[in-house]
Amino acid sequence: MAQSLEEVLISVWRQVMVEGASSLGIEGHTYPVKSTSRRSLKQVDFRFDGRDLRGLEQNPDTKSRWAAMARAGKKVMQFLDGGRYVAVVCDGKVRLYQK
Repeated sequence: MAQSLEEVLISVWRQVMVEGASSLGIEGHTYPVKSTSRRSLKQVDFRFDGRDLRGLEQNPDTKSRWAAMARAGKKVMQFLDGGRYVAVVCDGKVRLYQK
């Protein structure tokens, strides 16, 4: 049974932010979890449904409300497609951004 985008994003969030995995599996493929050079934020590039996506741990030092949640201890991961933010997962709940 094929997974929805929301299910995959939650799975990526759980593996990276909750379980602390060094790599994750999606649709039979394995993708390494890396850290950004400046802030050591967790980052993973993966492919789903023909799209190249990036999961990026929320930087707590920005001024967004998601950063405020990260500062408060919530586990927040943003998702990008071609450099554009498409979704966020915070404590296991997905919010898709409109185009």
